[in-house]
Amino acid sequence: MTELVDPTLPSADICLIKRMIPHRYPFLLIDKVVNLNAGIGALGIKNVTVNEPYFVGHFPNKPVVPGVSIVESMAQTAAVLVVHSTGMTDRDLNVYLMSVDNARFRKMVVPGDILFLPVSVIRGRGRIWKFGCEAKVEGKVVATADITAAWELNEAGQAK
Repeated sequence: MTELVDPTLPSADICLIKRMIPHRYPFLLIDKVVNLNAGIGALGIKNVTVNEPYFVGHFPNKPVVPGVSIVESMAQTAAVLVVHSTGMTDRDLNVYLMSVDNARFRKMVVPGDILFLPVSVIRGRGRIWKFGCEAKVEGKVVATADITAAWELNEAGQAK
């Protein structure tokens, strides 16, 4: 692993992630979140395999992870951090993407890569949160973006 994992901080495996955000295959784009530091940041992990559904058409002869999927992976990592920070696991909480600013893509991500997704809270007040996000492969930044998201409970606000 090229990113440091802090064993003293909480982590979320795929089972816990599915209790935190509503995304499911084929749109659940993260495998694990480590270094969950409430209100501060987290590190998402995505193991890129050739079996990803987008590789059928993007591009069949030279599979490349679409940039929009990298941004969505960042956003899902940020959503897990919001749920962890607010203590809302197992609640009908949805975190909605509001904006993506300053997105930059520097290197292609291909099958076999491990995508590390560090997200840092820039602002986390109330229901609106802003994050500085990166995507890295082998310690090199492959993409960056600033993401703003808002959360809301379902009408009942009850546990699942």
